[in-house]
Amino acid sequence: MTHFQHFIARRQHLASTMQSGIAVIPTAPERLRNRDAHYPYRFDSYFYYLTGFREPEAVLVLVAANDKAPSKHILFCRQKDQEREIWDGFRYGPEAAKTMFGFDEAHPIDQLDELLPKLLADQPAVYTALGLDAAWDQRVIGWLNRVRELARTGVAVPAEIHDSRALLDEMRLIKGTDELQIMQRAADISAQAHQRAMQTVRPGMREFEVEAELLYTFYRHGSQAPAYTSIVAGGANACVLHYVQNDAELKSGDLLLIDAGCELDGYASDITRTFPVNGKFTAAQRDVYQLVLAAQAAAMAQVQPEKRWNDPHQAALHVLAQGFIDLGLCQGSVDAVLESEDYKRFYMHRTGHWLGMDVHDAGEYKQKGEWRALQPGMVLTVEPGCYIRPADNVPEHFWNIGIRIEDDVVVTPSGHEILTLAAPKTIAEIEELMQ
Repeated sequence: MTHFQHFIARRQHLASTMQSGIAVIPTAPERLRNRDAHYPYRFDSYFYYLTGFREPEAVLVLVAANDKAPSKHILFCRQKDQEREIWDGFRYGPEAAKTMFGFDEAHPIDQLDELLPKLLADQPAVYTALGLDAAWDQRVIGWLNRVRELARTGVAVPAEIHDSRALLDEMRLIKGTDELQIMQRAADISAQAHQRAMQTVRPGMREFEVEAELLYTFYRHGSQAPAYTSIVAGGANACVLHYVQNDAELKSGDLLLIDAGCELDGYASDITRTFPVNGKFTAAQRDVYQLVLAAQAAAMAQVQPEKRWNDPHQAALHVLAQGFIDLGLCQGSVDAVLESEDYKRFYMHRTGHWLGMDVHDAGEYKQKGEWRALQPGMVLTVEPGCYIRPADNVPEHFWNIGIRIEDDVVVTPSGHEILTLAAPKTIAEIEELMQ
């Protein structure tokens, strides 16, 4: 299967799932950072999933098959323009994009407003990303109103508008072999970055110096970008779940929590590791770390087909609750700690999320009110943690310990496979690497 045939197959699958009607899927707009400078461009995940096309100013139109005609795949994109290419770089143009990416038709993007009403006419339904962008919603409504104006000529306007993401989320939730291969490569690059951080960190460095080592490793191995803003949190900063300032000094005796992953060819990785700045865990750090590692192992054991989405989280909670009691952080029985949610002082987030083109990837977690069953091809993170802030009823030797351990896991027919195994995780592995 050539590269673009994966995208054609996805479009065909979507068209067949729609059964009838037309889908109109835009890519993301470019965004100004300030004055004349743009943020680095990142295509829309849904659009890229169906096209493989990375340029801005592009729209996919997918017409489902009917009694009279097969399905039709149409791309609107920027014209070839030698002047703009001198300034901004290569662009395919409609003719080359049609051939390269396997479209039936391709047109200049500036013809979209002229051609869309004609394509929408007499279609029973339109599928698009509703509510994602107000300007896009207004544009779709404008096209529909143009069709409505032709009603006296016998043209029918689509009677139904559906959110295209409902169908696409289910498609994206089960990864194909091609997607898993990219995700494995992204995980390998990110694992190397975490190893490099462990090997280079020294007391007295600043958090951003360690972040620079992560970014260097991402880009050096072909990643196009970090998948999200890296968290490099030393000492008390590790107890801030989404800490991103990354500017504090790293001190001997403190832990360093790094939550960082690269994006490769549109797919995210997401790894968290926690390790001592000076390369040696203290007794208290060791106790909490072993607890979080045990909670992760319990959660991991629940990642297998037909287990429910919530099962890994519940398994981690039971281990953590017992551990918090054993360490003197919570009082009473495990059931009492879980029922009162007293554990939430030290563990306040869930144990994972879907992973794919987006870090928090597409897909529902419940179906008809029930936690959904895990299926082969789903990819999720498993990431329990423990965050101990100073308090009168907390033993002082635990203060400011923040630990999270996160891996990327794919559900397989026989259980699961950990994509991020190459990132050192046991105390022995970490201390040996940091010697």
